[in-house]
Amino acid sequence: MWGVAKYAVVIAGGGPTGMMLAAELALAKVDVAIIEQRQSNLLVGSRAGGFHSRTIEVLDQRGVADRFLAEGQVAQAAMIGSTVLDMSDFPTRHPYSLGIWQNKIERIMAAWIAELPVRIHYGTEVKGFAQDRTGVDVKLSEGEPLRAQYLVGCDGGRSIIRKAAGIEFPGWDATRSNLIAEVEVTEEPPRGIRHDATGIHGLQRLEDGRMVRVVVTEQQLGPSSEPTLRDLSEALITVYGTDFGAHSPTWISRFTDMTRQAASYRSGRALLAGDSAHVHYPAGGQGLSLGVQDAVNLGWKLAQVVKGTSPERLLDTYQAERHPVAARALQHTMAQGVLQRPDERIKALVDLVSELAIMDEPRKRLAGIISGLDIHYDLGEGHPLLGRRMPDLDLVTSDGPLRVFTLLHGARAVLLNLGELGGFEITPWADRVQLIDAEYVGPWELPVLGAVTAPTAVLVRPDGYVAWVGDGTDAGLRDALTTWFGRP
Repeated sequence: MWGVAKYAVVIAGGGPTGMMLAAELALAKVDVAIIEQRQSNLLVGSRAGGFHSRTIEVLDQRGVADRFLAEGQVAQAAMIGSTVLDMSDFPTRHPYSLGIWQNKIERIMAAWIAELPVRIHYGTEVKGFAQDRTGVDVKLSEGEPLRAQYLVGCDGGRSIIRKAAGIEFPGWDATRSNLIAEVEVTEEPPRGIRHDATGIHGLQRLEDGRMVRVVVTEQQLGPSSEPTLRDLSEALITVYGTDFGAHSPTWISRFTDMTRQAASYRSGRALLAGDSAHVHYPAGGQGLSLGVQDAVNLGWKLAQVVKGTSPERLLDTYQAERHPVAARALQHTMAQGVLQRPDERIKALVDLVSELAIMDEPRKRLAGIISGLDIHYDLGEGHPLLGRRMPDLDLVTSDGPLRVFTLLHGARAVLLNLGELGGFEITPWADRVQLIDAEYVGPWELPVLGAVTAPTAVLVRPDGYVAWVGDGTDAGLRDALTTWFGRP
């Protein structure tokens, strides 16, 4: 029994999304706690595997990308149909995807947030909540309830928070299912991917040389119950004629092509992020990246509302910005799923799409979608930079060379003045926004869009997106500062 404890924010779920959100809040000096049903941060099995380019940039913005890059493998992994979309010419320091298993991701993240620090309550889970005008009482599976100003559900596709909040989860039911597992075998399995009339299958020996990762499509849509070793064995025999003597699984799971998105990402003081807000087929590897970017969009906004710096309506921009991004990703994963179906008519479509995808313009557009580098939040009319991610430029300052992303390590906004010194007066916002005078000599280039006109100043939000662009004057700057960072 813990007794009653109070936090500014309680996060249900300690996966990558929950930990990233906790990091964002901790950097903003907000008192946050994670409730995680596992007994520790050790994740059984490797689970999902990797990040796309924009998410690597997001981690770079916080100064921790190298920790993940050191334990993963960079590759050109953005695909459509059977075509790998080479994005090595994209204007980013990270023109690639990173292959790294989720258990490694969570271990690295747990070590990072321990430095900030973030409190994690292991071995319990959120069972429900009740909210009132001033806060949320969070009911736990054991111990007294916790009291928080806000509760965020990062508790997966079967989210208790989403259900307790009464948020609808519309979308498309499953039409097929796959088993995924890590097991020991007595026969050496074949390497590589196999396509047949059922779907896509593959076996891969893991780094330890002992375990084998198995993905196999089931003949019929599997039940919602937890799969067994027998289910896995039967599925393997159907496809390969043998189960390779599979035994001693560390974990077995089932995933489907069910695709759903929460109708709302917020109900009062309860919010959703990651898989609790959207679920989809893993084709294209979008899941981890979507969740981490949800967290980075929400974190600084929630911190400002908790502190009273910004009005509660700032939270409305979380749904306004992230819901369309996830909706497009879900459409993309459904298309990817269709292109993986082993039907002769579908094969004709795959051949056509693959032929188009090697052309320069379609390649850039599709790779922009998959990588997240083309995300554009609708912040109104203006310069092409407005609402897009700020490029990581090599700046020249009075203190020497400096990268833009280095300025974002503390999750604070930046007003970057590239014109005459002393051109801006933002003293009323100095506790929230850094004013940096700098020079930059070089092209301004955005993924997919290409070259854009050099601005004289930019206001960069803590999540790395441009909230205002200067054209030699400060017109509109005070309004932008007030909109995103509260009244002076």
